[in-house]
Amino acid sequence: MTKNPSKIFFLLVIVHLLIWTLIPSLTNQNLPLDTIEALAWGSNLDWGFNKHPPLSAFAVEIIYQILGSQDWAYYFLSQIFVVVAFFAVYKFSEEIFNNQKLALLSVLLIEGIYFYNFTTPEFNVNVAQLPFWALSVYYTWRCIKYDKITDYVFLGLFAGLGILSKYLFIYLIIGIKLVFIYFIKKGKKINFSHYFIAGPITLLILLPHLIWLTDNNYITLFYGLQRTGGVGDFLDHLIFPLIFLGKQIGLLIPFLLMSFFLIKKIKFKINLKDKKLVFLLLTTIAPIFLMLLTSMIMGAKIRTMWMTPFYLFVGTLIIYIFKSQINLNKLKRFISVFIFLFLLSPFTYAYVSITQTDKRTDFPGEQYAKQIQKEWDKKYNSKIIYVIGDEWWGGNLSYHLNSRPKWVPLSNREKAVQLLNYKKNLNAVVIGYSAHLIGDK
Repeated sequence: MTKNPSKIFFLLVIVHLLIWTLIPSLTNQNLPLDTIEALAWGSNLDWGFNKHPPLSAFAVEIIYQILGSQDWAYYFLSQIFVVVAFFAVYKFSEEIFNNQKLALLSVLLIEGIYFYNFTTPEFNVNVAQLPFWALSVYYTWRCIKYDKITDYVFLGLFAGLGILSKYLFIYLIIGIKLVFIYFIKKGKKINFSHYFIAGPITLLILLPHLIWLTDNNYITLFYGLQRTGGVGDFLDHLIFPLIFLGKQIGLLIPFLLMSFFLIKKIKFKINLKDKKLVFLLLTTIAPIFLMLLTSMIMGAKIRTMWMTPFYLFVGTLIIYIFKSQINLNKLKRFISVFIFLFLLSPFTYAYVSITQTDKRTDFPGEQYAKQIQKEWDKKYNSKIIYVIGDEWWGGNLSYHLNSRPKWVPLSNREKAVQLLNYKKNLNAVVIGYSAHLIGDK
């Protein structure tokens, strides 16, 4: 590892990509819930949906148009998002440390966090944030360090795409704003015109979604607020933050275990005059603290998976704080623990996938689609154009049927009624616990 850290890094991401594409492809019978949901949205693309902004739907629809209903392609897509984030973490860490070995260790450490291994086969809005989160931090650093126009352009681009992935990306945006405020107050000179590059680009990218959001009565925002709500009890403001903290500690146990074998002594000194350290704190700890604060103020229930992108740079932070306590020539124990955890995670995933037979990934979606297609062909000579139902049933049919029918939610009463009342070329399947075929011969 000490001789060719860049080669080891590329080997790591290739092995990660292959393992986490192959394992779910071989052990799952059906795509996970969130991926099917994104495919449902992708079949009938819009600039937003009732639950989330549109980027995850755009991503899966691009893959569908290229590769169709090949399950492995969506596991591969998810891992592409993960390894791009790893690459950004590596490049950022390399600039922070000016040392490829420490940059590599920064990535190896976060491989111990299950957000970046066990949960990654399910492509969803949380995974969709990963590359944009990592790249936004990287280009924020480049903006501060080099003050180049191109870096501000990329920052605006990736920040916009990040928000189009999930609104929680705004917590990172707040951290980035604090970074600029801090460095400007510390005397960092930034070309005045550069202040008007990143923000307008981000807003331009978001503009179609903002228009859609206004036209649809801010439905996505209300959904998010409903998902966080407690029972309205005063204790929610205490209990939910404590639960949140407990879960964060729990998910970091493998990461902390690896850190224990990497660091000789737990001895450090926080110097808030260290600009690199402050940058890391504002882009890593500040967003996590803001989530905790949200839970405390709103009495909000923070779901564990929402924190997926928040820990991308925690390895870099830990190594920066303890870098004087790391002996790069004595890493055998650390490497052993890393390899054990690196292999344990996919083996565990495969075991759970094979032995538990009542999961969403065991759903016979393709078989249901074939049965419905067979019944359709008995009655009609036309293609199925619409699937009306919930995201799970409708998404599975839309994905597995060769005609790739557009999904329309039953909850969208106006659209569903309009389609059901339309007599010419309707060609729709209304799906729930049973299927109803409506079409013209």
